[in-house]
Amino acid sequence: MTFSYAEQIDQAMAALAEQQVRMAAAAKELQAATASATSKDRMVTATVGAQGQVVSLVFHTTAYRSMAPAQLGTVLADVLNTARADLGERMAETMGAFSSLGETLRASMTGGTELDELFAPLREMRPGYAEEAAAEERRKRDRQEEFRG
Repeated sequence: MTFSYAEQIDQAMAALAEQQVRMAAAAKELQAATASATSKDRMVTATVGAQGQVVSLVFHTTAYRSMAPAQLGTVLADVLNTARADLGERMAETMGAFSSLGETLRASMTGGTELDELFAPLREMRPGYAEEAAAEERRKRDRQEEFRG
């Protein structure tokens, strides 16, 4: 079953709108995200926010009162870093769901999607297309030469 150009564009726009809704929901979720970690000795629990900020430190025992400052500092640093790492992993998982979208956008920017192939005959019919294509080819070649040094 083949679709007309208009139907294919409508489908692409609907897919894009759906992705935008998903991305907005993911962004909202990530902005409100927190992660907690508890020290091995269960003395303290740290909660961090999406920007890595400390949201709370809850001491479950009074063992910290008899600890050397350096030892307490190490325990706090460990528990905070664990909470931040956990939150980072969750964020990476959430954003990983959009990795294929990035590949699609990258391909479209470099002329590698089905839509580019679909619209190629229409672009070629546009007045001045040949001159624009030749100028773009020169720009690409110049950039490549600049890159090579």
